[in-house]
Amino acid sequence: MSTHEKIRHYIESNLVTFDASEAPFTDDDNIFEKGFLNSMFAMQMLTYIETEFNLTVDNDDLELINFSTVNNIVGLIEKKQRGRSSA
Repeated sequence: MSTHEKIRHYIESNLVTFDASEAPFTDDDNIFEKGFLNSMFAMQMLTYIETEFNLTVDNDDLELINFSTVNNIVGLIEKKQRGRSSA
């Protein structure tokens, strides 16, 4: 499963308000504006990202824009993975 698929699956399977037939979203849709994410879920997603992808999200990375879309989340993950491999 690709990183995109893992993130989408996590969002879709952990939100009780999510119904793909009623409120589909793309990888560029702002999941906060769509109402799919609240602060509690954001913290759960942060834990999932760190665990699933074996990385640490630094305080500097804790900006709303990094978690607002599937593509932005994947971009953050890829950035952290590149940083880890070049260290």
